[in-house]
Amino acid sequence: MILALSFKQIMPFLFIGAFIIIAFSAYFFSKKKVILRRLDKFQFRSISQFRTNEPTKIMGKVLQTHEPFVVPFSKRKCVAYEIKIEQKVSTGKSSKWKTLVVKEDIQDFFIEERGEVVMVKPTVSPKNYHSYLVKDKSVSSGTFNSPTPEFRKLLEDFNIKAEGLFGLNKTLRYSERILEVGETVIVAGVAKWKSLNQPLEGYSYSKIAALESTSEQKLFITDLPEARKERR
Repeated sequence: MILALSFKQIMPFLFIGAFIIIAFSAYFFSKKKVILRRLDKFQFRSISQFRTNEPTKIMGKVLQTHEPFVVPFSKRKCVAYEIKIEQKVSTGKSSKWKTLVVKEDIQDFFIEERGEVVMVKPTVSPKNYHSYLVKDKSVSSGTFNSPTPEFRKLLEDFNIKAEGLFGLNKTLRYSERILEVGETVIVAGVAKWKSLNQPLEGYSYSKIAALESTSEQKLFITDLPEARKERR
C-alpha cells in the first residue's frame, strides 16, 4: 500500500520529466539546431585563404549563375526555395496540419565576398547538401478569413479548392523559404580551385574558388542570422 501510494505521488514528476526530455530532444535535434552545430565545426575563411581540400566556411552575397527561379507566391527571384501548402483537418477530438504540397529546388550559384566569387554546385539527385532556409513569407485562410486573390490563384495552380463543405473556407496555410538573389548566405564545404574552360563575365582569372561536397562531406547552406560572423 505504501509502495502504491509512493508511486502515485511521483507519477506527476515522471510525466513532467518525460515532457522536459521530449521537448529538449525536439529542440536539440531540430533541423535548425543540427545545421548550426555542423557549421560551428568549420572555420570562416576569405576566398584568398582557400586551401584545396580543406573544410571551409564562407559568408557572402548570393549571385545567380543563370536564370534564377521565381517563386509562385511572392514572385521573388532566388537560387533555392522550399514551399509548402497545408490544410488543418479534424481528427475527432483534435486537429492537425496535413501537408498537401511540398516542393523544393536549388541551382548552382555564386557567393560574392569583397569583390571575389566562390562557385557552389548543390545537386538534388543525388542530394549533396543539407540546408536550412528561414521562413520569410506566409499566408493563410480560414472560416472567417477568405483567401486573398493571390493566394486563391496559387491554390488553383496546385488544383486545391479554397472552399469545402457548404462553401465554407478551408483552413489553409502556405509558407515560403527562399535563398534570394542578393541575400546573405553562409555555405560550408570542401575548398577547391577550379580551372575555367570558358571565361566568366566580369571575372578575369583562369581559376575560380569553389565549395564542393565529397562522399564524406556534404555542403551546408543557410541564411540563418545566427550563423553569420561579424564583419571586420
